[in-house]
Amino acid sequence: MNSVFKGKTVIITGASAGVGAACARAFANHKANLVLCARGQAGLDIIAEELSAQCSVLTVAMDVSNTDQCLALLTKAEAEFGRVDVLINNAGMHSRGNIEKVEPADVAMMVDINLRAPLMLSCAALPFIKKSDGGAIVMVGSLAGMAPLQGAATYSATKSGLRAFAFALADELQETDIKVGVVSPGPIDTGFIMSEIDNVEDIVFSQPMSSADAVADAVLSIACGEKTEIAMPAASGRLVTLSYLFPALRRLLRPKLYAKGRKNKDKYRNRSITQ
Repeated sequence: MNSVFKGKTVIITGASAGVGAACARAFANHKANLVLCARGQAGLDIIAEELSAQCSVLTVAMDVSNTDQCLALLTKAEAEFGRVDVLINNAGMHSRGNIEKVEPADVAMMVDINLRAPLMLSCAALPFIKKSDGGAIVMVGSLAGMAPLQGAATYSATKSGLRAFAFALADELQETDIKVGVVSPGPIDTGFIMSEIDNVEDIVFSQPMSSADAVADAVLSIACGEKTEIAMPAASGRLVTLSYLFPALRRLLRPKLYAKGRKNKDKYRNRSITQ
């Protein structure tokens, strides 16, 4: 894998922290040229300073829900590095709670950031990637996209749509040298959920926590074409698939999973207090 991404241009959205930053470090280890995007310039500057000794880094503070800014991003990347090879659609938003408690504007924003943006950016990136000698488009999805998740209806719907898009696009491009796939993790030990742990559905914590680095490794595997989807942890992926295929089983298991999740949430909360 060391030689696969050397000198290639990798665009990563939501790259200033969490999984996006972990992906940036992973591709930097393989000497890729990085184009790191996020809303805030300050966070981008931190990760760029960390990685600039390993590889070339271009930072772009932008809103992925803005079509014009996404189109400009691709032009900037090609102008800076002469090519675009890999797109990692990682940026995400989650306004938590039952749908009746979520503001309509937040529902619209989740759809824009989690679904519309990666679909539009993937479409716009294809002409650029096709000019390279092999490329990839990787979606960072969620186990919530593999089966309905109450308390996260919109988030679950957007990640489900993203997953369906990844599989359909992979089929469309199967005769090309462009790899497409999706990483579908459960809870990840990042600020995305840990900074608002009290608002996260208890059932989320019923599944083992993955690290941002482990998710980044899975993203690399997808970008290399090793698989179309990596659900993680694998056992959780199998459980979620069963719950999707058999809704009665999902409803039967839900009380036990909520109880398990509440216990685990208390452990994580206590860990945060003692750190």
